[in-house]
Amino acid sequence: MTPQQPNTMENKPGAPSRRWWWLLLVIVLGAAAYFFWGRSTAPADSSGAANSQGRGKGRRGMGPGGENSVLPVGVTTAAVADVHIYLSGLGSVTPEATATVKSRVDGQLMKLHFKEGETVKAGALLAELDPRPYQVLVTQAEGQFGRDSALLKAAQIDLKRYQTLLAQDSIASQLVDTQAALVKQYEGTVKTDQGTLDNARLQLLYSRVTAPITGRIGLRQVDLGNIVHSSDTNGVVIITQLQPISAIFSIPEDNIPGVMKQIQAGKTLPAEAWDRAQKNNLATGKFVTIDNQVDATTGTVKLRAVFPNTDYALFPSQFVNIRMLLDTLIGATVIPSAAIQRGSSGNFVYVVKEDKTVTIRPVTIGPVEGENTSIAKGISPGEIVVVDGVDKLREGAKVEPVKRGAGGAIGDAANPANTGKRGHRRQGAAGSASASPSPSAGSSAAPPAAATAGDKSKPASHPAAN
Repeated sequence: MTPQQPNTMENKPGAPSRRWWWLLLVIVLGAAAYFFWGRSTAPADSSGAANSQGRGKGRRGMGPGGENSVLPVGVTTAAVADVHIYLSGLGSVTPEATATVKSRVDGQLMKLHFKEGETVKAGALLAELDPRPYQVLVTQAEGQFGRDSALLKAAQIDLKRYQTLLAQDSIASQLVDTQAALVKQYEGTVKTDQGTLDNARLQLLYSRVTAPITGRIGLRQVDLGNIVHSSDTNGVVIITQLQPISAIFSIPEDNIPGVMKQIQAGKTLPAEAWDRAQKNNLATGKFVTIDNQVDATTGTVKLRAVFPNTDYALFPSQFVNIRMLLDTLIGATVIPSAAIQRGSSGNFVYVVKEDKTVTIRPVTIGPVEGENTSIAKGISPGEIVVVDGVDKLREGAKVEPVKRGAGGAIGDAANPANTGKRGHRRQGAAGSASASPSPSAGSSAAPPAAATAGDKSKPASHPAAN
């Protein structure tokens, strides 16, 4: 008997054909995947290569940021000018004198002889109180004074008679001495009466209130018909002297030696009063004196300046900015403050050389006036400095200098043959601007920035100097 074979896949009919079908399906799917993958990746690779080639060409080209590019910059020429050194401080307007007009006696207010806001002179009649009570006192004092004066006169006549009789040895000397003492007594009484009478007349005079100082009258503090007392706090009216008027302002204690030097030299220092926004010059006057001690809390010292105040532009307790001209540097080298940069090693500027390249020049700055800064060391008059476009500059960078405000290239600005003429013209223009006088009273021009000897500007730091 033949053994029975197991029923497997290999023994089933049609099994080989199924295997071939599966193999054929795998081949077809692989070919399709390869076909679609090739079409999707080939264009991307080609475009990427083209872009990379374009970027390579861009890097090789000399664009605006290339190493050999020329940078346009704004420049100006260092000039010679007079630099005014100002001291500035916050201050308050203070009147030369303020008086609260009070009555020296009590009484009912009967008359007012002033108008609010008007200017009066010292001694002018302002108000009258009821004078009748004081007139009565004057009458009583006069009567007492007359009575005692008559008694004194009678005693003096009797004394003269007694002295005659004593000379004739007709009476005792004791009577003469007694009469002489009585005369002395009456003389004292008469003097007392005289004092009482003078006081009564003075009280009557005080019933007429007068101005103690010359000045402007404020608002009245009491109305007609009210009883006025000498102990009243508000008084009748307040008078303030406005012409002239002073201002008290403070400066740092470091500036005291410079101020004292000018005082000892006997110089008159001009002073200007500007408004809160420092846009309008309210008044022009002069410095008067400095306080005798420094405020330990703030480290400042107070100064006083006086102004004529003819137009009443200054008012008591008004806030002002005071600018005092301390000194003037004659023939200083000045450049715009925008040209000064600040680095880790200090202040520096970019100087344009003859070959139109820039070099970094360390400088020592001095006082500042307006938009210009004086240079104590590092720059000579006539040298060209960069004021605009310094953010991309480096040592030795090639530049195209453009005169600031002119809108055109300088071209041969660094040519020695032309430096003299152009430098001279620029110096003259800059000098006249820097040395121009300060705005007059009432001007709307903004004041120059205050500076002191040794002040240092603080422009933004530049990466080239770090």
